[in-house]
Amino acid sequence: MSPKSERPSHYVSLYMQKNGYQIIPVNPGHNEIVGLKSFPSLTDIPYRVDIVNVFRRSEYVMPIAEDAVKIGAKALWLQDGVISDDARQLAENAGLMVVMNDCLLRQHLRYFDHT
Repeated sequence: MSPKSERPSHYVSLYMQKNGYQIIPVNPGHNEIVGLKSFPSLTDIPYRVDIVNVFRRSEYVMPIAEDAVKIGAKALWLQDGVISDDARQLAENAGLMVVMNDCLLRQHLRYFDHT
């Protein structure tokens, strides 16, 4: 998660938090983002993670997918423009649901915004 409010990783995370999801920032450069403890990596998080929402460029996804498998996440979600067939295969083989090249906020609005 970026501390910069203009970044999708920032505002998508805040949107999900506003809609009842617990957000766990992961950013090795920050100890805290928006008042939440930030962890340097997925493997440093001391509690269960359901969805690993990835905003990194495609070439950086594989180690994140490996960590998502290690921590027993249920899903690996790769945001718009993020595509890695190798990471998808690794995660799916470990039983994770995988979404690539799609925005979690957009899909949440599609299914849950009834205004």
